[in-house]
Amino acid sequence: MNTKTAFFAEDEPLARDVLRDAIYGHPGLRLVGEAADGAEALVRITRLRPEVVFMDIQMPEMSGLDVLRRLDYLPQIVFTTAYDQYAVTAFELHAVDYLLKPFTQARFAAAVARLLDGTAQARDTLDSALTHAKNGPPARLERILVRDRGRIFPLALDEIAYMKADSKYTVIAARGQTFLVRIGISDLEAQLDPARFVRIHRSALVNLDFVDSMRADDQSQLQIHMRDGTVLGANRDASKILRDMAI
Repeated sequence: MNTKTAFFAEDEPLARDVLRDAIYGHPGLRLVGEAADGAEALVRITRLRPEVVFMDIQMPEMSGLDVLRRLDYLPQIVFTTAYDQYAVTAFELHAVDYLLKPFTQARFAAAVARLLDGTAQARDTLDSALTHAKNGPPARLERILVRDRGRIFPLALDEIAYMKADSKYTVIAARGQTFLVRIGISDLEAQLDPARFVRIHRSALVNLDFVDSMRADDQSQLQIHMRDGTVLGANRDASKILRDMAI
């Protein structure tokens, strides 16, 4: 079996141990280096020029996507992430594959099999990924991967009524139920269409397509009545924005 030189960038110590062991244990890969943050990854990948890079998306100093944007050559990329949402981003950037942490040995082996079996196609798709990356931030989200009772499935944005912050996570209301995703509401907001999703206060975003009506309270701040009967209060700034949007 031909072997490919491999590099991984990962900031979590336990995940680094898992990736190191997995790469060392695979006969098709030869580990040539690793990095614990994005800035170190950019320097070392540029110098070592590995054929395969396992790239964590969210890292200190520089994200995995930013590292990809700045590389002057095209290794085969497998994104690794603990966040469902970034898995969608990796998928939409046409990376060779992505590994949602924690991943199994079988899932790692399947990703490597794609690397080893699909060289020409992988290079084409990675060219496309880099073109997307160099042209700026990825396109606005069209869907979010959510978990429910042991399943992971895509949830289209036009199904989402509203989102509420829950510590570092976000609760998504859709299909008459709620889903918890492991990404902050501000990170989500940056990838949403502001003409559809409006931040009504620090902890909530509403999809205007699911708003039944808005009424001012005694303080002239709008109360947002959603179609499912939920009532959400808009702060003063959001109330002004919503009034300005009215014809």
